[in-house]
Amino acid sequence: MWRLSRVGYKAGRAGYILEEFRVKRQEHEKTLRQARRDRQLVSKRLLVNEDEDQQVHIMHTCSDKNDVISLFHKLQHSGPEREAHLKTLSKSLRDLSAQLLFIKQENSIHMLVGFLTGPNTQCRLQSVRCLHELSHSPHPSVGPACLPATPYLLTYLSGQSTKFTELCLYTLGNLCPDSDVVREKLLAQGIIPALASCIEKQKHNTAVVEAIGYTLSQLLQTKDASEKIIPLVLASSLPSHLIACLTPDQNFSLGPAIECAWCLHYLTSTGEDNHALLACGALLRCSTLLASLGGAVAQGNKEEGIELLVCPLLRCVGNLLSYCTPDVAEACLSDVELAGSLCALLQAYVQTRPSLARESAWVLNNLTAQSSLFCLDLMTLNLGPILIQLLFSQGITTMILRVLANVAHKKKEFCLQLADHGLLSSLSATLKMAERETVTLSLDILFMLLTSGSQVVEDFERQGGNSLLETFQYCSEGDVRRKAAYLLERCLLSSSAQCMLCCIAGQLHPFVLTASRIGNATLSTKTAKTQLRKEKYASHFIKRTRITFKCITPTALVRMKRFG
Repeated sequence: MWRLSRVGYKAGRAGYILEEFRVKRQEHEKTLRQARRDRQLVSKRLLVNEDEDQQVHIMHTCSDKNDVISLFHKLQHSGPEREAHLKTLSKSLRDLSAQLLFIKQENSIHMLVGFLTGPNTQCRLQSVRCLHELSHSPHPSVGPACLPATPYLLTYLSGQSTKFTELCLYTLGNLCPDSDVVREKLLAQGIIPALASCIEKQKHNTAVVEAIGYTLSQLLQTKDASEKIIPLVLASSLPSHLIACLTPDQNFSLGPAIECAWCLHYLTSTGEDNHALLACGALLRCSTLLASLGGAVAQGNKEEGIELLVCPLLRCVGNLLSYCTPDVAEACLSDVELAGSLCALLQAYVQTRPSLARESAWVLNNLTAQSSLFCLDLMTLNLGPILIQLLFSQGITTMILRVLANVAHKKKEFCLQLADHGLLSSLSATLKMAERETVTLSLDILFMLLTSGSQVVEDFERQGGNSLLETFQYCSEGDVRRKAAYLLERCLLSSSAQCMLCCIAGQLHPFVLTASRIGNATLSTKTAKTQLRKEKYASHFIKRTRITFKCITPTALVRMKRFG
């Protein structure tokens, strides 16, 4: 007699609809993330004049379109009031309708270029201010209209005036993400060599260095940066100057370091060869500054903007660690207390800034993935209890499990120390979580702990681990079910088989001697064969359960690279 295992149009349909809904939700979230990233790519900055109130700058709008046309006609005629007209025009160009009206006037941009190249210093400054206002426009047609001025803006980067150079840089940075045509022109006009020359001359000027970092980061965020821009940047002197700006000196403001760190992040996240950056000492410098910031955060430093520097540094270090070999990493970071600093950042940001906590856990995973030295640092600094406590923090459970798996995989002594710190009870809790990857990693770590010593097995059985593993017999995930079944056999049946062998070894020979003494040789031989078969079966079971747990290495020991 047969029976239908399941009703297809009922049971299967519900699962199919749930899976289809999950896929659509993931696609929708991916689209939202891409849209959010695209909005960030076209972020622009507007410098405010020092002699005017920022609130007035924000609230100002052009009241009459005729004002722009009138100013345009007045500027076409020579006179002593040109400087005042240009200043008024720059304020009027803060309005979008005024911007569109101005660029439609014939030769309007060429008129500004004429003032930009003229002998009057104040007129040059006000004309750059007008171009800067235009570059900040959200309309896609305004940026390409400013192209006639870009060669002169690049030329003036070698000037001596800090304020003028800063305005030119931010104007170029605003124009970069506007269109492919603008970027192609800027690259052809030599924006990368111009930035390299500018940062070399102005490396002690924090405002100019920050503006250079902003302009370069705008270029590096574009979609075709990995093919057209990053090779040019790596071939220039810019990487060494960017790395030199990452200094823990308190006299050097955070602004330049933040911009340069983001530039290095974009360079390391392209998937290209990072040998040039490693040769320049990027890993050592980023790790040293990150360790310094971690120490400051651990001491309660809440300086505004410090997290804006921590984030790109974490991504730089994590990406560089995913590229270099363990020997190179150990040679670079042997004198840097990076592991302790990462744990300090984890503790500091796990509640206030969960995204930074996830970044810190990701870097810690890459740090411990293939190096025993950094795992030893974690255990020497007694950071195991901290990591176990962080297992139950939202958003970082999986990554903390990876770190613990990396540590447990290196030495059995580490497994015993983690078990002493209470990892077994924590794993019993993570095994009950809903996420599949969390359960899989918990089983991997549990295997390494149980194979490190018999005392750990006894502790696990005492905590009710056997009944917990038995619940996985009904798990729908085949991989999880097989791992749990194997651990259950190793914890229970292999131990029982060993006890059986001990009993057989203690009872078999006395029974044979007694039987031979009373002359019943047939009975003793038959019984001995039965006991031998039992012994052989038990030995075979123990041998069968000693299979290789091959899933540990690819699941636990993995260094991940972060893109974008």
